[in-house]
Amino acid sequence: MDGNQLVKKARAGDREAFASLYIQYKDSLYRYAYYKLRSAEDAKDAVSSCITQAYMGIGGIRDEKAFSSWLFRILYRECCAMIRKKTQLEFVEIDENRHLIPDNTYIRSELSEALDALPTEDRDIVLLSVVAGWNSKEISALFGMKPATVRSRLSRALGKMRQFLE
Repeated sequence: MDGNQLVKKARAGDREAFASLYIQYKDSLYRYAYYKLRSAEDAKDAVSSCITQAYMGIGGIRDEKAFSSWLFRILYRECCAMIRKKTQLEFVEIDENRHLIPDNTYIRSELSEALDALPTEDRDIVLLSVVAGWNSKEISALFGMKPATVRSRLSRALGKMRQFLE
């Protein structure tokens, strides 16, 4: 059964069809959330929340072909909300004088560092394109810019990452 048929069935309330859709998308959802949030636990939480929201809202989706974009848009918003919550600095006690420091427990890799070197919007464009598989038209709709602008920013961002990794 193809994805559009699964979406139609899930929209009609078929739980098994929705479960099949989840299985189809779970790995790419997790990869996107992991690179966006830099934490395995946060990525799992974001995907879980995304799937819950998608399950509750699937009846409202009008075009079966837009399911993937709709699902990743939910995840994107959930990740942004989690980041906003995290930026309200989390502190950890380090000694008896109660000095506080920010908790920086993110796992760093060369790729993560290259992504971090990009401005936030460029990083989101790279993640949505490379990890989520969105095209420039879908990304442009999310950010309110022209598809050509998305393509040029993606190209520049990937070039910067290439330079950083060399």
